[in-house]
Parts: sequence; C-alpha cells; structure tokens
Amino acid sequence: AMAGEGGAYRLRCSLVGHRQDVRGLTCGLFPPGGFVSVSRDRTARLWAPDGLNRGFTEMHCMSGHSNFVSCVCIIPPSDLYPRGLIATGGNDHNICIFTVDNTAPLYTLKGHKNTVCSLSSGKFGTLLSGSWDTTAKVWLNDRCMMTLQGHTAAIWAVKILPEQGLMLTGSADKTIKLWKAGRCERTFTGHEDCVRGLAILSEMEFLSCANDASVRRWQISGECLQVYYGHTNYIYSISVFPHCKDFVTTGEDRSLRIWKQGECAQTIRLPAQSVWCCCVLDNGDIVVGASDGIIRVFTASLERTASAEEIQVFENELSQASIDPKTGDLGDINANDLPGREHLKDPGTRDGQTRLIKDNGKVEAYQWSVSEGRWIKIGDVVGSSGATQQTSGKVLFEGKEYDYVFTIDVNESGPSYKLPYNITDDPWLTAYNFLQKNDLNTMFLDQVAKFIIDNTKGQTLLSTSAQYSDPFTGAGRYVPGSSSGSSTIPAADPFTGAGRYVPGSASNAVAPVGGVDPYTGMGAYQSAAAKAQNIYFPKKDAVTFDQANPTQILGKLKELNGSASEEHKLTEDDLIILEKLLSATCNNSSETPTAQQLQTLWRAVNWPEDIVFPALDILRVSVRHPTVNENFCSEKDHVQFIILLLKFLNPNGKQANQLLALRALCNCFVSQAGQKLMMEQRDEIMTQAIEMKSGTNKNIHIALATLTLNYAVCLHQVNNIEGKAQCLSVISTVMEVVQDLEAVFRLLVALGTLISDDTSAVQLAKSLGVDSQIKKYVSVSEPAKVKECCTFVLNLL
Repeated sequence: AMAGEGGAYRLRCSLVGHRQDVRGLTCGLFPPGGFVSVSRDRTARLWAPDGLNRGFTEMHCMSGHSNFVSCVCIIPPSDLYPRGLIATGGNDHNICIFTVDNTAPLYTLKGHKNTVCSLSSGKFGTLLSGSWDTTAKVWLNDRCMMTLQGHTAAIWAVKILPEQGLMLTGSADKTIKLWKAGRCERTFTGHEDCVRGLAILSEMEFLSCANDASVRRWQISGECLQVYYGHTNYIYSISVFPHCKDFVTTGEDRSLRIWKQGECAQTIRLPAQSVWCCCVLDNGDIVVGASDGIIRVFTASLERTASAEEIQVFENELSQASIDPKTGDLGDINANDLPGREHLKDPGTRDGQTRLIKDNGKVEAYQWSVSEGRWIKIGDVVGSSGATQQTSGKVLFEGKEYDYVFTIDVNESGPSYKLPYNITDDPWLTAYNFLQKNDLNTMFLDQVAKFIIDNTKGQTLLSTSAQYSDPFTGAGRYVPGSSSGSSTIPAADPFTGAGRYVPGSASNAVAPVGGVDPYTGMGAYQSAAAKAQNIYFPKKDAVTFDQANPTQILGKLKELNGSASEEHKLTEDDLIILEKLLSATCNNSSETPTAQQLQTLWRAVNWPEDIVFPALDILRVSVRHPTVNENFCSEKDHVQFIILLLKFLNPNGKQANQLLALRALCNCFVSQAGQKLMMEQRDEIMTQAIEMKSGTNKNIHIALATLTLNYAVCLHQVNNIEGKAQCLSVISTVMEVVQDLEAVFRLLVALGTLISDDTSAVQLAKSLGVDSQIKKYVSVSEPAKVKECCTFVLNLL
C-alpha cells in the first residue's frame, strides 16, 4: 500500500534493541526492505524484515564510535562493494564506514572538529557530511576532497541533489545554502530558527524543516513555494514518500505527522517526548526513532498491521505517558476550566485533534482518530516536576545540543553567562574552559565545578577513563578514537596528505605528432595520425606568456615615470638598469640579472596601482629567468612577492594589473623555486585568482585558464588529490562563465591532465558534473583542437 492509497497509518511493530535515544534512520539496500538505525548508545543496528510475521530482526549491531552516533546514510553499491556501504556520523567528530556484513568499521573518516550530525551520499562514491563545526565536507572513498565554508553556525542537515554537483546544507544560522563544485551559489532565507532537516522532492524542488515548527517547500532557484504548519515544537526530521510529493515529519511535540497534498492528513502521537528521526521504506511504511530508545514502524497496509493485542499495548503505553504542560505541545492549559469525561462523547472534527478533560482532579489528553472514529488517550498532563530537563539533548546553545545550559551570575551587577554542559563532560574541565572563554578569574573554578556537580546529581554516564584526569591539561581525557584501526598508510595523515606525494606516472609522455604545439597553434591539423593520438594531455610542462616588446614596455615606463610622485620617481640610472634587466631576460642573452637590477625592479613594482603596469610587465617577462625566479620565489622574499601579486587580483582593480599579475603567476612555474612556492601557496592563490572570472576580458580569462593548467601539470606529477579537488572546482566554476575558446581549450587540457591516470580524480570530476558541463564543446568546429581535446577528456569520463 503506497501513501497515495489514502489508508490511515497504524502500528506495524515496536522494536526494542537500542538502550538510548534513536537519533538516525535510513532505508537499507541490503537486505531488501530493511533499514539501519543509530543511537546515543554508540551503536548502529541493521534490521531485516522478518518473513514470518510483521516485524524486523536485528541482523548486526555495529560499533566504532567513542560517543553518541547521530546520523546514518547508505553509500550506493560499487564494483568493490556490490551491497553498498553504511556511513555513520558521531559526537566523536568521526564518520565510520561499515560493510553490511561486519560489525567493525571498514575505515574511519577524520577531519571534522565537532559532532558530525548529517550525512548524504551521491553518485560515484561521494559522501557529504555536515557538522557542528559549521562546515560540510565532501569525501571520496577515504579522503576529504573539499570543505564547504560559509555557514556561521552548526550545519544540521545536508543533501546531495540528484542533479550532479549540487549540494544543499541547512544550518543553525537559519539559512540553507546551495553549493556547486564546492562554491556557494545561493542562500535561502525564511526559517526563523535552526534548520534541522532537508528532503529532496525533485531536481528542482526540496523541503526543509526547522526549530520554528514549520516545513518549507523551495525551488532550487531560491523561491519559497509553500510553508506548512502543524507541529507545535521543533521539527527534527523530514522524509519523502517514494514517487510522490507527500512526506512525513517528526519532532519535539511527541508526534509523527503524515502530510498529503500539502495538508497534515494524520498525526500519530508517541509515548516519548522527542521523536528524533523517521524514514519511509520502499513499501510506504514509516519507521520512527525516539528518545525512549524504541523504533516503531507504522503501516497503511492491513496485512502488515500489528495484532489487536500489540496495538492495545502501544495505546496503554501512550495513555500512561505524562505530558508536561510547559512544553506548549497542547496549547495553554488552565486545569480549572476543563470539561469532564462526558466531553469525549462528542466526535472530533479532524484527525489528530487533541482534547483535554479533567477526571477526579487529573488532567488527561486525548486525540481523535478519524479512521477508528474514537478518542485515543495520549497521556496524563502533569504539573512540572521541577526537573530542569525531561529529555536528553533538548537544550540548544549556539546552535548545538547540550544536556544542560546553566546561567551563571558571577557577581550581582555584572552580566550573566551561559554554561553549556553534557553529562559525559568532565565538570572541572568544563568549568575551567568556561572561565577561560569568558575571561573570568580562575579562583571561581571550585565554585563553578561544584555548581555543575550539584545541579546534575546522579546524571553521569559511564566514565570513559578511570585514571585521574588533571582538569587543566585534561590529560588522559581525550581518548583517541579507533585510531589504531585506521586504514591510512603509516605516517600518512589523510587530511594534510603528508607522506602522500607519490610521484605520478610522469615518464610515459606522449611526444607531439609532427612537432605541432597546440598552444601556439603552429601547423594545421591535417594528418590522420594527429587525430587519433592524444597530443593534448597529460601536459608535462608549464605554459608561459613569453611575447614582449621591450621598446614599448620601456617607453610606457618612462612616460609614466614622468607623472610619478617624487617618492616613486626612478632616476635615469634606474631606467637604464631596468632596460638591461629586460634585455638580459628577453633575448636568451648570456648576461645574468644582477641584485641591483632586481632591487630596482622591486621598487618599480611597488608603484601606485594606476601607473604600475609596465613594471609588472617587466616582472612577468623576467621571472622566467632562473636567477630572477630564484630571487623572488626563494624562502627569504617569497611572502612579499605573493602578497604583491595577489593584491592586484582584486575584482575592483585595474584590468591591466589583473592580467599581468595572472601572467606573472603563470610564468613563475618555469623553475623549481617558483613551482615550489606556487604549490605551497596554492590555496590562497587559487581562491584569489578565481575572483577574476567575473569580468568579460578574454585575455584575463585565458591567463586564468593557463594558471589552472599550470597547477594541473604540477598536481599530475605529485598526485595530490586535495589539490586536484580544488583545481577541479576552479575549472568547473570558470567553465561556466568563459566564452573565449582559447580559454576553454586550456581548461580542457587542465581537466584532462588532472584526471589522467587517477581514478579518484575521474570519480570526483563526474560527481561534480563536469562531464555534462563540457559536452557542448564536442560540436565546436573551429579551432579543431577544442573539439578534439574535449573528446579525449570525455573518453576518460
């Protein structure tokens, strides 16, 4: 029975197994019809449908996290793992990857600096993770490919969209962001509190749910199409029915709600305060996990509905639940005005309607069931018990969940401070960190620690380490996760990639046919041999900008020197020195540039923006000379050199300076010193250079494409996958905007060079949707090299 058949949902079964809150659920691929659950009890469990009756059997209990497990997703099957993989994220900041038939992790992904609370898988083995550290990360197999930065608070929800290369993140900063090739394309605003869940409806639409108790339907283009209200408290999770636009939500108001045609069609109350998660199975059944540690499955199918006895047990549990009026789940309650039991003789008007009655001084809550035509008791309404915290993980502070958030007043007149605390924390260490963070005197340490201990009496979980721990250094406290079972090569840190630079296969170069150089375009492409053979990539050497007209450059320099202010003016001698430098570096002359010439050049390139370009041009030409390259790029001066060039890559600056700075950066790659510097500063240089895509100047676009190509040449030799990921992201982003075919050609060669001999890079390029981006260039007739190179690249993809 699919959701569309309109039957009401009733209990199918209750599954006991987890010892604490069930925080995440996902449909499994194997066994068919099964699902995976994760919990605060630090385990993940795989459930298979029980052939004989209406239940499920726990097949495996997987453990690998040293703290709560908060999310789970399935990585689709691959040749290596035909049954797919299971990924789980936890409060230990790690992601564990399991096979379906082993209870220990295959490997662990480390890199986030706080709880990993959301996971989503894409095609080609990519995985997207969201964390309280405000970042999302894109992983391929066991490596982090890119980090999505831009949210200002915890990322609670992530989803990879079916259209390749698009990713969504929802955050405690109340916004949702859409990312393409690792860059934020759009920010969706509208929610008034933390965004907690995302669900994909189609390639063009998605849903979000939030702590503001609303669900929103969005178009990818940015428009909010609809807002759905129904829940009375935080909505934690949202899941879509297969093949339609109906969906289910769960939240802090003890309910599961089923939405059809945009209306809340059914509300199912549960005997637990927090209904953390839900997922819809292929047959339309709904699985929910809650703070009581029990998983419940609901079905609209009569064959799968639980027996009358089981449903009675469930209703009894529900009727015995105590509802705290302070949560506001039932509206404002004034016990004196409530009617008596006779009020239940009148039928309800809609499914899920609640009614409160007073019986012998006790307040009871009932909910109307349309399908059964009766009022079902959903609990006793009790006065507040005075406990600060009924359920685990309720309090949010700065967008993260804590067991407690205390307000501490250090002195009467001063401000009060918030102190978040989890029962797994060390009270002394927490107190010390709290005092440090708020610049408070450490003499309050005993007082604050004692306050925490007194206010959380009896609320400690199993201590993770028995040894005494010094509250200041926290020695012995940071129990490393399962680092011994790590799958990385010894001494290789998967994030910095140390020990990873395995020289690529730089030896199998293909010699250009007929001496044709595709860059300068000399020689036409007539020979049949040239057509069949890939002469374009992998490219082995940097491409440089060599043409120069010394007479023109010096003429312009002299002219602008005339208008320079006194402090910047060069003397006649200086101009002669620069002329010598130009001739030494232009005409393959045997002269070596001198220290004096380089000092004069450095003074000239520090001229004001409006007159500096001829000096920059001299720098561009001369940096190809090994002596000059060594001088500017070696250890002692390189910082100022890079700062100088990056200063010109300012979108609001002069185009001539932008162009010459990009060309100078390209020319740095000719020597060892320059390559080393360019690779060390890759992140800053690429991040700044990509800003140059916004203009329309084709020469700037060609220089930007060439810089990317030179990086690809270096990255191909060292096989650094993180660097390749950044480079692919740049290629994909720049490809969107450039019109000039020479720039397109150089980007295609860069792409081909990056993915040659590297299956991970090929997978990553596919997952970013680069193949669909470049297809159009196959039909370019002139110049032929664009079409040919594009065809070779597509063959690899």
